Amino acid sequence: MKLSGKIILLAAGSAILSSALTAGVMKEAFSSRDDFSVATADAGVNGNQGGFYTVGLSPATTTDFTQAAESSINGVVSIKSYITPRQRSQGYGGGFFIDPFEYFFGSPRGNRRQQPQQPQQEPDQDMEPSGLGSGVIISADGYIVTNNHVIDEAERLQVTLNDNRSFDATVIGSDPTTDIALIKIDAENLPIIPMGDSETLKVGEWVLAVGNPFGFTSTVTAGIVSAKGRSIGGSTGSKPMGIESYIQTDAAVNPGNSGGALVNLNGDLIGINTAIYSQTGNYAGYSFAVPTSIVKKVVSDLRQYGAVQRAILGITIQNLTGDLAKDKGIKSVTKGVYVQSFSEGRSSAREGGIEAGDVIIAINGVPTDNVAQLQEQVVKHRPGDKINVELIRDNSKKTVVVTLLNPQGTTNVTKANDFTDLGCAFKKVDASTLKQLGISGGVQVVDLKAGIVREAGVRQGFIITSINEMRVASPADVEKIYHALMKAEVNDRIMILRGVYPTGKRGLYALDLVGE
Repeated sequence: MKLSGKIILLAAGSAILSSALTAGVMKEAFSSRDDFSVATADAGVNGNQGGFYTVGLSPATTTDFTQAAESSINGVVSIKSYITPRQRSQGYGGGFFIDPFEYFFGSPRGNRRQQPQQPQQEPDQDMEPSGLGSGVIISADGYIVTNNHVIDEAERLQVTLNDNRSFDATVIGSDPTTDIALIKIDAENLPIIPMGDSETLKVGEWVLAVGNPFGFTSTVTAGIVSAKGRSIGGSTGSKPMGIESYIQTDAAVNPGNSGGALVNLNGDLIGINTAIYSQTGNYAGYSFAVPTSIVKKVVSDLRQYGAVQRAILGITIQNLTGDLAKDKGIKSVTKGVYVQSFSEGRSSAREGGIEAGDVIIAINGVPTDNVAQLQEQVVKHRPGDKINVELIRDNSKKTVVVTLLNPQGTTNVTKANDFTDLGCAFKKVDASTLKQLGISGGVQVVDLKAGIVREAGVRQGFIITSINEMRVASPADVEKIYHALMKAEVNDRIMILRGVYPTGKRGLYALDLVGE
């Protein structure tokens, strides 16, 4: 407390000194000259050994937030999620912390695409609220963008507009990697917030955050852009949260703002508020938003394909530092992304002529001073797109053309993963069967049709006791493991099924989900 007191007093003392200096300059300017653009003081007068020089006087500029607030507040909605209590994940309460950052209402844990049908307006009696967030209307016919962690694992979503009308929402698609989700309500002629260009945003520019903090609807706060291309994990040493190239602002946001709008003074959407820096879970000075350069691409893919078409360079990279540059003899550049190695399998970077030891400094003319900025430029593209990569090799500048591939090393379209693609249903095994077979739990394959399960050789009636060495006791366990695999950024997605048939015959099957 004593230290805090000293800090406050020092700040106050500085403010007083600053005011005194300003008053002196203004007095000199107005009393000695008619030209109010410059004020000076002669050194040595009254013992003053210094002087005041070149103080510009201009009419004060006012910043009016009202137009931007009025044009955007009706385009932001409140999103309430419901789950059945027994479905709540263990260890998650009303909020979830990724220390020292908070994802406001849960973590990016999966990709739930099945939602209750409209127009159910009241939650089922056996459901309870699990979170409250925000969303942004981006089309008059009901498409809304929000955060994946706002809608993740919800069994029902209720959207409330600023005019108090409520609708059930359907999930069109979600992307845990960027923490963006697209949902839709059955409504027409809705107010929208137009998409802006986050790449034209400048550090120091005024922005407004619009959302529903702590359940207080239609709340607007103001701040400036503190930084661009910010990597949360890279800046704090914490675990990275997917693709990170955030807009950092000092606009106050709190739990409930997740999925809300970050707009410029024209009322254009330039980001989706996602996370805050906090030791407590409440606002502590900085907030982070996914820029529209990423949001537009993700939303377009989800709307067109139901899944994000992820393009990758296929390289292992790190920020160029002074020590690294000295160690590698790099003298012609001080910022960029250093290429360490290539990923296994096909690599679009290697096939495009990039070599280990290169420093990537720009993509399509946009500087890539760090990994976050490089990620932002790559994620804007789809597999099959060609990009111009500017790099430094042997202290000389070079440009190569790279055709981007997907994580599987192809340019094929990735379809939305759907649990029904397995081609079967699952049911819990009754107690008498478990006792007869001498097993403690499992789920039985029923209604087997054409699909990945039958293609793997599994036959009707097979009782699955474990998947990837994890015990399963209910159909929900199987679905949870499936979604966890499908959201993982890996080349191989394999489900190893172990179990037994009712006859007592043991079985072991491998399901390759890459083709999903």
